[in-house]
Amino acid sequence: MADLSGATNVVEIFTEHARTRGEHRAVAIVRDPSDPATAQWLTYEQLDRAARVCARELLRSCRPGDRALLLLPNSAEFIVAILGCFYAGVVPVPSSMPGRYKQNQRRVHGIARDAEIGCVLTDPDELNDVRSWAGEENLDVPLLIPDVDPAPLAEPFAPYRAGAAEVALLQYTSGSTSDPRGARVTHRNILLNAVAIDTYLPIRPGQRYGGWLPNYHDMGLMGHILSPLLVGHSIALMTPAAFLRNPRAWLELIDHFDIGLSAAPNFAYELCLTRVPEESIADLDLSRWTQTISGSEPVKASVLEDFGMRFAAAGLRAEQFSPCYGMAETTLMISSTSDRAPLVLNCDVAELEAGRMVPAADGVGRSLVSCGEPRGLEARVVDPTTGCALPERSVGEIWLRGELVVDGYWRNSQATAATFDNRLADVPEDEGGWLRTGDLGALLNGEIYVVGRIKETLIVRGRNIHPHDIEHELRRQHEELRDTFGAVLTVPTDVDDTEGRLVVVHEVRRRAGDEELARLAANMRTTVAREFGLRADSVLLLRRGAVRRTTSGKVQRGVMRNLYANGELEPLWADGYLPAGQVVAAGAGERG
Repeated sequence: MADLSGATNVVEIFTEHARTRGEHRAVAIVRDPSDPATAQWLTYEQLDRAARVCARELLRSCRPGDRALLLLPNSAEFIVAILGCFYAGVVPVPSSMPGRYKQNQRRVHGIARDAEIGCVLTDPDELNDVRSWAGEENLDVPLLIPDVDPAPLAEPFAPYRAGAAEVALLQYTSGSTSDPRGARVTHRNILLNAVAIDTYLPIRPGQRYGGWLPNYHDMGLMGHILSPLLVGHSIALMTPAAFLRNPRAWLELIDHFDIGLSAAPNFAYELCLTRVPEESIADLDLSRWTQTISGSEPVKASVLEDFGMRFAAAGLRAEQFSPCYGMAETTLMISSTSDRAPLVLNCDVAELEAGRMVPAADGVGRSLVSCGEPRGLEARVVDPTTGCALPERSVGEIWLRGELVVDGYWRNSQATAATFDNRLADVPEDEGGWLRTGDLGALLNGEIYVVGRIKETLIVRGRNIHPHDIEHELRRQHEELRDTFGAVLTVPTDVDDTEGRLVVVHEVRRRAGDEELARLAANMRTTVAREFGLRADSVLLLRRGAVRRTTSGKVQRGVMRNLYANGELEPLWADGYLPAGQVVAAGAGERG
C-alpha cells in the first residue's frame, strides 16, 4: 500500500506513482471479459502524461475551481479526464449520459445547471449525442475529448497544488431529478476513504479491484477507481451495459483479471442467479474474490445464501461475502465486514414494525444482515422525530459524524444545514455535526443493521412496511418476475386518506396472454397476503424496463407513485383499484 499519511491532495500520490512505479499497469478497460486480450491497458506513467496534457487543455477554457461535467462511459478517457481535472485544479462532476429518455436528460441538465459547469469532457463515440443534448439545453460551453495516449508536453507542466480541505469533486446523489444535490468531496475525504477501504477490505498483493459499476456512482468511482489507484492497486473495468447483456461477463472479469474486490448492489447478485446457466459455472474460479461486496441497496440474506450455494462450484465460500454500508455523503465507506460469513439476525416482524429488533421466537421472521462496524465514523441510531438517541436494538434513523463525512452540498446551505448540522436532542453537551442519513437501522454489538429508507417506509393499516421486502419476496416466489424490477406503493384515494391503497407494480420477464397474467396477478396477491398479512388493492404487470430506476439501478418508487396516480403507466395487465385515466394494454386487465 502507498503511504498516504503525509499527502495533502490526490495529485501528490498519482505523480509519485508515476515517478516510482511508472511502468506498472494501472488500468485495464476490458471490452470482452471472456478474452483478456481485448483489454486496453494504461500504466501509471501513461496516466500521468495524459493527465498533464488534459490539464493543459482544460486550462485553455477553465480556471482552477471551475467545474467540468464528465459525460464518459467506463473508459480510459474517463480515467484521464478525472485525473486531468485534478491536475488542473478543475472540479470534476461525473454524470450519467443524457441518453434518449427525458427523465435522464432533465437530471443531467439539473446537474450542469447546479454546478455551473465551465466545460464538458466526453469521448469520440459520445461526442455527437452530447453536442446535440448541449444544443437542446442551450449549454454554450467547450466540449473536450481527452487524449489517452498523447505525446509528451513540449514544456513541463506543474500540477495544481490543492489544499486538503479544497473540494476535489462533486458527487451528485442519484435522487430527485428536479433538485440535484452535489456532495462536496474534499481531497482529504478521498485520501481517508482510500485508506479505510484498503485497511478494512484488504486484498492480496498483486490482485486488482474492478467490476461494472458506473463511474458516476459513488461505489464505482470511489470503490473501483480512485481508492485502489491511490493505494497502488491496479483496476479492471467493464461497462454496465456489458454486465446487463451478459451477467456472467462480470464473473469472467473477476476470474480472468484476478480481482480480489468487486462490489455490486443486491440486484446484481439476483441477476446472476437467474441468468448465469448452472452448467457454465464449473469453469469459473471465484475463490480469489475475497471481498465479494454487496452494498448500495438493502442486502438480502436469502440472495447471499443462494448465490453462495450456486457458485460454490466455482470456489466461492461464505466468508468471502462482505456486506457493506456506504453513501456519497460519507465519500463512500460507512461500515463493512470482512473475513467471516455474513451475520444474519432473524427478527420478529411485528416487533420490527414497532421499532424493535427482537429475534423471532418461532424462527420465522425477517432476516437482517449486519453491515459491520462503522469505519472511522461515530454512529448513533436516533428517533427521527425527536432527535433523541435510541438504545441498542431500537430501530431509528442512522446518524453519523467523522472525517469521512463530506463538506456539505454544493451551494445549498439549506440542505447542508438540514442534513449535516444536527445535534442529539437529549445530550446537552453534544457538539453536533451529525449527518442524517435518511436510512432506518439499528445497532447491535457495535454493528449496523440497515432496515430501509425513511421516505420509502409505507404505513399500511398502522404497520410500518418496507417495500423492498415485498418486492424481493415476489421475485423469489414467482419465476415470471425473476430478473425484473418492481415497486410497491401506497396511493391515497382522497385528500383525507393518510394511508392509501397498497399497489403492487412489477415487470414480467416475457409477454403472456390475459389468462396467464391474471393467474400471476392473483398468485402475487396471495403471496402478499400470506407472507405479509396485507391486501394488495391493485396489481399492475408491466413490460420489462418499464419500472423507473435511478442511474445506479435503484427503483424510483416516488416516480412510479406519480406515474400510477396520474394514469401514465401502460400495464400489460391491471386489476383492482385503478386511477382515472389509467391506460391498460388492449385486451388485458380490468378496472376494479
